[in-house]
Amino acid sequence: MRYLRSGPRRLHTQEMGGPRAKTVGLRSGEIADRNIRVILEAIRRHGPLTRTELGRHSGLTGPGITNILRRLADEKLVTSNRRNGLRGGATATEFALRPEGAFSVGVKLRERRGEIVLVDLSGQVHERAYFDVDPADKVRLVHAAARDLVDRHPALPVIGLGIAANDWTEDESDAIAAMSTIARPYVENECTAGLLAERTIGSALPEGGLAMIIIDDDVQAGFLIRGVPYSGVHGRAGSIGEMLTGPDNVLLNTVVGFGSLRARIGDEDFARLLKGEELSCPLLSQWIREAAGHLLDPIIAMAGFFAPSTVMIGGDLPQGVIEALIHQLSIERRDTSTRPIITPWISPMRPASFSGGGVALGAALLPFLNTLLLPPASA
Repeated sequence: MRYLRSGPRRLHTQEMGGPRAKTVGLRSGEIADRNIRVILEAIRRHGPLTRTELGRHSGLTGPGITNILRRLADEKLVTSNRRNGLRGGATATEFALRPEGAFSVGVKLRERRGEIVLVDLSGQVHERAYFDVDPADKVRLVHAAARDLVDRHPALPVIGLGIAANDWTEDESDAIAAMSTIARPYVENECTAGLLAERTIGSALPEGGLAMIIIDDDVQAGFLIRGVPYSGVHGRAGSIGEMLTGPDNVLLNTVVGFGSLRARIGDEDFARLLKGEELSCPLLSQWIREAAGHLLDPIIAMAGFFAPSTVMIGGDLPQGVIEALIHQLSIERRDTSTRPIITPWISPMRPASFSGGGVALGAALLPFLNTLLLPPASA
């Protein structure tokens, strides 16, 4: 893989919701690195932009912007064109992101299956593949999948690997780093990766917090507070699948997780759903009603404690199934036969912007956020 000259930067503990460290000043090299990130992020979000417009977005001086633009052009991360139609018929040079200037590989890793994507600097997915996972051999399988993907695109400037997994260890990262073709990966849990995809390249985020629910073999939640993912102590925030829910007081995982869905509709129809096929059958409708009745409990808890502006629901289910689940949740929240009060104050719910909840995509963004773009606490 090719690596850019800007060195990797790990997301600080306080950015991920842990205890804040003592504040220290930035060295000159760190200031320069941050200014480069500010300019590149402004171009990515708002471009194409002229030098004057970049000054307004960044607060940096003209000479500083010119030097940064020169370096970004040398790295082939931005391109320039003449903009016509200014006052008096004048023209000015505008600078735009060059998406093909950098690529990244992202992996979503579950216990038995994996998803891998190749993403450019704009967040566009250029290739997506799936692979089987053996828990006893997952490091080798992740390495092989990433190596094969990169080998299929030998001319592309791939800058790193991101992994979204809830049980990946430091030892496994060390093992990947020991393999010659792939550097040490950046790792986050699945919900945090999905939230980073929404924050970085998803639809415009509303003011306030954002909650993300991922439905898979288990049910997880993640929280974006003032633009920063919150993981809690030891990353335990969002373990809603272990909640006792519904009038029958059962674990959420056993009712909403994929195990219950597979048992309800059968292996064949479940496999069709995971392939993205829309399925209409009474058994699926029954699962949706039962799942909504139990999923509403943690959503009420989130609304009471965090009051997020939006609750997003994502995962590998087809869009139509997720939309049907959200519709059923809106019915459940108005039903006083099982809950004594109506809950109009629950946050609006909508599907995640990206397939799979954006988990693999968010994983692919981790190298960009650690080397080129502004990390969550700074954006």
